[in-house]
Amino acid sequence: MNSITDMIASLRKDYPEKFVSEDAIFGHIHPGDRIFIGTGCGEPQYLMQSLVRYLQSHPKAFFDTEILQVWNLGVTPYADKKYKDNFRYNSFFIGQNTRDAVNKGLSDYTPVFLSAVPGLFSKKRVPVDVALIQTSLPDKHGYVSLGVSVDIVQAAVNSAELVIAQVNSHMPRVHGDTFLHLRELDFVIPHEEDLLEFETTVPDDIVHKIGQYVSQIIQDGDTIQVGYGSLPNAILAHLHTKKHLGVHTELLSDGIVDLMKKGIIDNSRKELNRGKTVAAFCMGKKETYEFIHDNPAVEFRPVNYTNNPLVIARNKNVVAINSALEIDLTGQATAESLGKYFFSGIGGQADFMRGAILSDGGKTILALQSTAEDGEVSRIVPLLAEGAGVTLTRGDLHYVITEYGIAYLHGKNIRERAMDLIAIAHPRFRQTLIEKARGLSLIYRDQAFIAGEKGEYPRDLETTRTTRSGLNLIFRPVKISDEHLLKDFFYALSSDSLHSRFISMRNDMPHERLQQFVAIDYSKEMVILAIVRTDNIERIIGMGQYFIDAETHMAEVAFVVLDEYHDKGVGSELLFYLTYLAKKNGLHGFTAAVMSDNKKMTHLFERAGFVIEATSDTTVYELSLSFR
Repeated sequence: MNSITDMIASLRKDYPEKFVSEDAIFGHIHPGDRIFIGTGCGEPQYLMQSLVRYLQSHPKAFFDTEILQVWNLGVTPYADKKYKDNFRYNSFFIGQNTRDAVNKGLSDYTPVFLSAVPGLFSKKRVPVDVALIQTSLPDKHGYVSLGVSVDIVQAAVNSAELVIAQVNSHMPRVHGDTFLHLRELDFVIPHEEDLLEFETTVPDDIVHKIGQYVSQIIQDGDTIQVGYGSLPNAILAHLHTKKHLGVHTELLSDGIVDLMKKGIIDNSRKELNRGKTVAAFCMGKKETYEFIHDNPAVEFRPVNYTNNPLVIARNKNVVAINSALEIDLTGQATAESLGKYFFSGIGGQADFMRGAILSDGGKTILALQSTAEDGEVSRIVPLLAEGAGVTLTRGDLHYVITEYGIAYLHGKNIRERAMDLIAIAHPRFRQTLIEKARGLSLIYRDQAFIAGEKGEYPRDLETTRTTRSGLNLIFRPVKISDEHLLKDFFYALSSDSLHSRFISMRNDMPHERLQQFVAIDYSKEMVILAIVRTDNIERIIGMGQYFIDAETHMAEVAFVVLDEYHDKGVGSELLFYLTYLAKKNGLHGFTAAVMSDNKKMTHLFERAGFVIEATSDTTVYELSLSFR
């Protein structure tokens, strides 16, 4: 065989009953049939166009057929009113091409976990009469591949009474559970055409910030899943420093292939399907389709395997990365509807989030831009709108990430998670969210908040330090959501440390007092936390702060370190960083009130090289620490 033409000619000779006229083929479709159409980028475009042409020339050929599909990117005649008597579209996931039709009642949407759809077909709860699919060319043994779309296509083929295949040399031959023998196809229509491609973009600056935060959570050797959407796919580009990542996912995207080409994804540490990138379908560019063609490092499986939470959980350290349209302050998220307006669908998101939770060491990440509609609408809302579908429940989420930071929700109460989510909302909407949350009693009714730029978290002041004892620290300004961390910190201090810091015998730290540390005007004061992070869990081990005196342009400084971390260089590093920030703001120096018996503190100031002037009573030194 030296050409596609020769191959098709040979097939016609070997299987003449499968190569008949299109009119004869489509004549097998009956009124009321349920017709399945291949998914996404694997959609058989020519078959659909041919079916429409057949209907135009045979207007009474069939009526009231139901079109079944996961997602449509291509031809959508069933959304046209003139075909309303012939087709009724029923989608398991709503795409842009059919969104309006579904919301106008011209088409149907079936909400279901994608992993459950093959069972609907096999048990005849949703019967399939006709399957229109697209395949690769057959190999020398007569096997074609379902290529970029296995997902529910295989189940549809197994259940259908009539299978019509568009055979296309542009469809890659993909390894895994993708193969059908020509004997399993009732009719074959050869037609060459480019596959549908899928590419979306999001603003680079937002992707960069979110990608940086996601990369902090993903560790070498993790097995990742990346959901549908422009943002999750773009985030992958920020994992270039990772090693030995694995993939068990529903969607194989351009971003995954790029990481495979760089050797970052090698699947070497997976428990299940080691060495293989496992997916159910592919949506991407032509270069991605060429990469997966006959590539033994890639295996496609049906969604009742890839999306089965129990299968997903057989891998350790699964990280599921998905996105959403909205999330409310209690942690409920919708990826399928905006209020009563149907937007997409359940899909496989919940399958993978729950599989990741069941995985030993697994994590779930919901990544989303803080706003929509060009910044006019917050994606973080007080409560989901009436009619919204709850795709992810309050128990499904570990991390929520926007371009403004990371909120860790797992194990948090409603008040804590509401404050964490407000802290990563767009600054423009935080005041409103605070007010709404107060009114709903989601947070303290007296919760303090500094509105405007002066209360906006200064992310650029986040940094890392290594002390003289080799202790790795994260230094960052305090956030409004840090109250629970600070509470733990203060109650872990000894009575002596509390007394030395506050020059008071009071040792309680109620909410009213804690607010003074977390709701601050960054233009007038600064609170820097010294944090150690273990398994992405933060613990405050030190705190430094200063308050600016506008008249003298000096600042009163104070800091305290957990007793167990004394003499490890934490205080020195805190003082050094606070001094750097104060000098950067043009301050002349510090003032400090130090207990007369607190020799460690006075020695620390001396070692820092300050010009010190001291006055004292019997118990307290009043120090003036000049930067000169």
